[in-house]
Amino acid sequence: MILLSDPRVAAVRSADDGDPLVDLRELPELRLDGRAADETGAHARLRAGVADRLLAAQRALPAGVRLLVIEGYRPCRAQLAIFTGYRDELRRRHPDWSPQRLHRETTKFVSPVEVAPHTTGGAVDLTLCTDDGVELDLGTAVDATPEDSADACFTDAPAIGPVARRHRQLLVGALGGAGLVNYPTEWWHWSYGDRYWALMTGASQTRYGPVDLAVAAAAER
Repeated sequence: MILLSDPRVAAVRSADDGDPLVDLRELPELRLDGRAADETGAHARLRAGVADRLLAAQRALPAGVRLLVIEGYRPCRAQLAIFTGYRDELRRRHPDWSPQRLHRETTKFVSPVEVAPHTTGGAVDLTLCTDDGVELDLGTAVDATPEDSADACFTDAPAIGPVARRHRQLLVGALGGAGLVNYPTEWWHWSYGDRYWALMTGASQTRYGPVDLAVAAAAER
C-alpha cells in the first residue's frame, strides 16, 4: 500500500495543463451532497477532466444507483486544518508514537498539504445512493478514520458485510473504469491528474497542480 507520505509521491513532477474548474451544480447528471458545502462553493468544483470521468462512471452504474459527490476542490488552508487537527488527535491518543509514525498514520486519513490531491481540483470524495438520495451501505461512513473504524475504511477491508462489499465493488468498477485512482485507505476518495494518480498510473508528471479558487474565478471572468 502506497501512502501519500511516501517520498515517491512528492517526487512526481508537478505540472498543470490549464484544465478549468467546473461547477458540479451546473451538471444535473451528477448528484451533489451539501454536508461539505461552504460559502464559496469550493466543494462543488472539480477539474473538467474529472467531471467528465464522473459522468462516464455514472453511466457505467446500474439503473437506480447514483454517484453522490460530497467534496471536490479543497483550499490549502482547509487541507492544512484537517491535517493538523487529525495529527494532533492521534498525538493525544498515542503519545508514545515517534514523529515518523505519527506522520505516516496521519496520512492514512488526510494528505499533507504539499501533495494534497484535493487542492488541485483533481480529487473527489463520494459515495453511492439511490435515485431518491438514500445512501447505500458501503461499510463505514464517509470520512471514517482508520483509528475509529479499525481500518474498515480501507477499500479492501475484509471485515465488512457482503452488501457493503458489493457496493464497494460497484464503485471501484465504475470509477476505476473511468480512469480515476483510489486512495486505498479511504474507499470514498478518488483522483485523477494529481501526484498520486501520476505515481499509480506511471505518468511522468501531473496534469493538475494546486489551484487558488479566487484566481481561477478571476481568470474565468
